[in-house]
Amino acid sequence: MPPSFLPRLALLCLMVLALPGCASQGNTLGYYWQSVRGHLQIMQAAEPIDQWITRTDTTPALRERLHLAQRARAFAVAELHLPDNASYRRYADLKRPAAVWNVVAAPPYALTLHTWCFPVTGCIGYRGYFAEADARAEAAQLAQQGLEVEVYGVPAYSTLGYMNWAGGDPLLSTFIAWPEGEFVRLLFHELAHQVVYAPGDTLFNESFATAVERLGSARWMAEHSTPEARAALATSEQRRAQWRALTRTTRAELQAIYEQNMAPGQDTQALAAIKNEAMQRFRAGYAQLRAQWLAAAPPTANAASTQLAGYDRWVAKANNASFAAQAAYDELVPAFEALFEREGRDWPRFYDAVRQLTQLPQPERHAALRALAKNSQPLTQPKEKPGV
Repeated sequence: MPPSFLPRLALLCLMVLALPGCASQGNTLGYYWQSVRGHLQIMQAAEPIDQWITRTDTTPALRERLHLAQRARAFAVAELHLPDNASYRRYADLKRPAAVWNVVAAPPYALTLHTWCFPVTGCIGYRGYFAEADARAEAAQLAQQGLEVEVYGVPAYSTLGYMNWAGGDPLLSTFIAWPEGEFVRLLFHELAHQVVYAPGDTLFNESFATAVERLGSARWMAEHSTPEARAALATSEQRRAQWRALTRTTRAELQAIYEQNMAPGQDTQALAAIKNEAMQRFRAGYAQLRAQWLAAAPPTANAASTQLAGYDRWVAKANNASFAAQAAYDELVPAFEALFEREGRDWPRFYDAVRQLTQLPQPERHAALRALAKNSQPLTQPKEKPGV
């Protein structure tokens, strides 16, 4: 056993307990153990991509996607200035639908996430488990405390680059077969977490990574993809934009409703009725959107069917926890995109500007970003190469 192994194992324990994308904080040794064991199992299952490509039992579809992953990984380094390290140069077949399952929770009349706190990542609004049953057991305990809860599968997570000495974060079977546009988005998103991370600020971290994935994937698709893949992503993006507009409107409506709860003598039953009406309008709005999507382009393709199925599940279980968790991934994205424009669409300058924001207290950081978004102009998308 090398002398450095034990300190590194301690670091592994610390990092796995605070994974972005599978946030967690253990209150018991049992929770610590499931976190470390789950991550080690993924690391042990991972093999170098080149080995998978040469294996005789690798399917042609997987081999082709692994080649794509190598090209996208090189693009991330050369064009997006994302880290050139061990991450996403190995692949693991997990034989399950998610890498981890997150638990989120919120009060019945607030869009404020319940949080767990860590030495490295600070306080974060989700807790991750490598077994779905464990996540649902945690959610049941939180529900008994009167919180609204949600459990959802996460296809990937980031160890913030701290585990590159052990092989880095691998590509996973949970997202390897996604449509090209969605696949590269996730790859760029997770790598972005290794560039900048503000402890205790989920909204900042996830919005930043989402902005990087959006900007980076737009360039990749314009320069390296096929017309068919670009068309598929364009349809997906249009639906995603309409979906986010609908949920953003509902979040604002719910927030206004809950602010009434602060008034002295507020009738809780009346508040619940108003909340229920808002949720009914949300579901009606989604039903209308869904009908429009189906009428415009029936989702015969697997990608479109998967997207609609995901929205269907989200709407069926929508509550304060799911609305609050979603906000972390898109609320500040326009601000980061505006910052990218301000820095001349120069990636190193953009990252430096984001790092400078992490030095501000969280309220000032968010205020500066919102001011940027308010004064920004619509982004200009990268042009396609002639003949592509």
